[in-house]
Amino acid sequence: MVLPLINPEIYAWVILPLLIFLARILDVSMETIRVVFISRGIRLYATVIAFVEIVIWLLAVEVVMRDLSNIGNFLAFTFGFAAGTYIGLLVEERLSIGMVIIRIITTGEPVDAIVSYLRSEDHGVTTLDAKGSRGDVTMIISLVKRRDVSRIIDHITIWNPRAFFSIEDVKNVHEGIFRQRDAGSFPQRLRALLRPGKRR
Repeated sequence: MVLPLINPEIYAWVILPLLIFLARILDVSMETIRVVFISRGIRLYATVIAFVEIVIWLLAVEVVMRDLSNIGNFLAFTFGFAAGTYIGLLVEERLSIGMVIIRIITTGEPVDAIVSYLRSEDHGVTTLDAKGSRGDVTMIISLVKRRDVSRIIDHITIWNPRAFFSIEDVKNVHEGIFRQRDAGSFPQRLRALLRPGKRR
């Protein structure tokens, strides 16, 4: 059985713009994640993503340049760029890659509760006595994985809703106390395959 040919008008104004739109979502999402990987110092993944990203981009541009009179292709290209940026940020947020420094400034009993909680979760903790604008305070500093931040913040606000805290990205880390990695996670399995000499 021979499938009927696709109507050229439908192909030119519906199917082709849709393919361009999806291609732009994919390549711009990858670009957003690549930039995040670069900022975190994850060079290998960033390089692989850059290769795939530029191939998709070239294919999309080639299709658009082939028919400059088709406004649908232009709209698909631009809207795909916008949607890809948004989706890339959502994906990056879900991945929660890298480490951050949490600095917590608080006073009174919540200090011990926050420090005990962080240590019970196997996070390294440093405390400093300091002078704030309203008197003596304690600064709690901890280096944690990005994926743990929301849970830690929830606990901080339970013990002291008025506690001041700031969060900063960290590119490189040497030594320290960290939670045990999940050896069965996809990134860990991929890292083990790429670096077989590191296996134990």
